[in-house]
Amino acid sequence: MKTKLQIALDDITLNDALLFIDQIQDSIDIVELGTPFIMEYGMEAVRSFRKHFPDKELLCDGKIMDAGRYEAQLFYEAGADYVTVLAVTDNRTVADVAACARAYGKKVVADMICVSDLRSRTVEMEMLGVDVAAVHTGVDQQAAGRTPLDDLKEIRSCVKRTEVAVAGGINSAVLGEYLVYRPEIIIVGGGIIHAQDPVKEAETLAACIARFTEG
Repeated sequence: MKTKLQIALDDITLNDALLFIDQIQDSIDIVELGTPFIMEYGMEAVRSFRKHFPDKELLCDGKIMDAGRYEAQLFYEAGADYVTVLAVTDNRTVADVAACARAYGKKVVADMICVSDLRSRTVEMEMLGVDVAAVHTGVDQQAAGRTPLDDLKEIRSCVKRTEVAVAGGINSAVLGEYLVYRPEIIIVGGGIIHAQDPVKEAETLAACIARFTEG
């Protein structure tokens, strides 16, 4: 299976984001509308991206914590292919988001940020029907020097059928360290957007992933 490259849009305007994705769309597989981006632009952003990029997979990082079915439905009806739920929330909420995803023929991602026991919670996420377990080292943790690599190793060792995504400070300089563990999705945000040449960085990441997959 080819590892997918996901671009996370967080600190960028809606107009700039649409123009930017138009430039790099051949290099990426999934467009993520990040939490700050959704907070700023709401469902209008989801509908705009679905209209402008009808063939591109779209992930809405809603980080659902409660009212799982209702909130997930808002995203799916606006055009999302994936919606995130926080793995630290109640099992009922996760199950409701997963059920909503099934009803719409879409997918749910469990964001594993701040989960204390990754192994046992990942097993529970699989039992509750999530499609993807996302290793996520947040920007505040990154500032303290933490990376998602060790968490990726742990989750990779215990999943049975759930896909694995990884996010947190990844760029082309460190990509190879993560590809060794064969995540199904590599998530890059600032590593592309804030690169000296964002278009080239996206192309480089995509080429590295393709070479690794083919190898």
